[in-house]
Amino acid sequence: METSAELVRPHGKERRLKPLLVPGEAAAEARRRAEKLSKVPLSSREASDLLMLGIGAFTPLGGFMGYENWRRVCAELMTEQGDFWPIPITLSTDGARAAELSVGQEVALVEEETGELLGTLKIAEKYRADKAWQCRQVFGTEDTSHPGVAGVMAEGAVNLAGPVTVLSEGAYPQHYPGIYLRPDETRAIFARHGWRTVAALQLRNPMHRSHEHLAKIAIEVCDGLLIHQKLGRLKPGDIPAEVRVRAVDALVRGYFVAASCVQAGVPIEMRYGGPREALLDAVFRQNFGCSHLIVGRDHAGVGDFYGPFDAQRIFDRLPAGALEIRPLKIDWTFYCRKCDGMASGRTCPHDPAERIVISGTRLRQILSEAGEVPEHFSRPEVLAILRAYYTEAKKAARVESQPGAGRPGS
Repeated sequence: METSAELVRPHGKERRLKPLLVPGEAAAEARRRAEKLSKVPLSSREASDLLMLGIGAFTPLGGFMGYENWRRVCAELMTEQGDFWPIPITLSTDGARAAELSVGQEVALVEEETGELLGTLKIAEKYRADKAWQCRQVFGTEDTSHPGVAGVMAEGAVNLAGPVTVLSEGAYPQHYPGIYLRPDETRAIFARHGWRTVAALQLRNPMHRSHEHLAKIAIEVCDGLLIHQKLGRLKPGDIPAEVRVRAVDALVRGYFVAASCVQAGVPIEMRYGGPREALLDAVFRQNFGCSHLIVGRDHAGVGDFYGPFDAQRIFDRLPAGALEIRPLKIDWTFYCRKCDGMASGRTCPHDPAERIVISGTRLRQILSEAGEVPEHFSRPEVLAILRAYYTEAKKAARVESQPGAGRPGS
């Protein structure tokens, strides 16, 4: 429920949160009934989207999108109901299973890998989507080396659409106590702090000095900051959420004013969708109560698929009233030896050779090879946590590669 008239309103015409998670005892009864239904497995992306629907992060959506919503969101960034929405939220299955299911039928939604019952879907529509067209519209490419494209192209042949009921939040509440927060909870925290304007810092990597600089600029501009990590599955090689949470904790304890920021996590999976994903990030951060989204260099990008500031420019093309949340656009940031401090492309006049800039990919490579990270790129407390993670990961890899590893009695 809405906790403060001062905070930005939830997304959608109704301007109220729409969580689809069944509470308490009602959930137990619904689960018993759902166990008897035909089961449809969910990919990790579909499961994460279901959880986002459950907690109200995808307000005002009521379920997985039908054909017309899918088409309009891809082409026009707008639902049939006239609400702005940038990326289709869909559920797919294979043709054989789809043929066994009927419109009007209720099915159980289970996590593909674990078999856990997460919710139910009342099938309103079955349809085939042009996945290549969807990828061109949403990601700007059909290249399957793009992880978002690869994910879409691997989906089942038939989409199932309809309203959902969510019966579980998976393991997130247990794995991330105090970090896994729902939109109504972050709104309550912001209200207790007396914040009216809140900036969201999107994270999928541990915070280094550039992230810290962005965060502190936002705190100067807004009443508070939400450091908001994506906790869903990432692409191979990315640093696990558990490690990132510890690294952010260490940074906040040592380098931020107490009560200037809130750290939280959200169960969404990265799509690496660049500009369109930046818009989706803005939509659900508005639902969490944020008035601004920090949009820096190559937000939600991957490889060379997007220009460094494409995700900033897309906000300039939105129709009036599409979103209440606003982008907080900040240039490329780095440590400059000549400036003797953090700077950006707008504030630093010096030769690029004076700048300490490392990509996330390069940082992971240095740490995995036990190399030296340049001074001033990251805080020592953060690097200590990351080095420990890579050391343990290398040990585990060596054990796994030994002859007989994993066999009974070995």
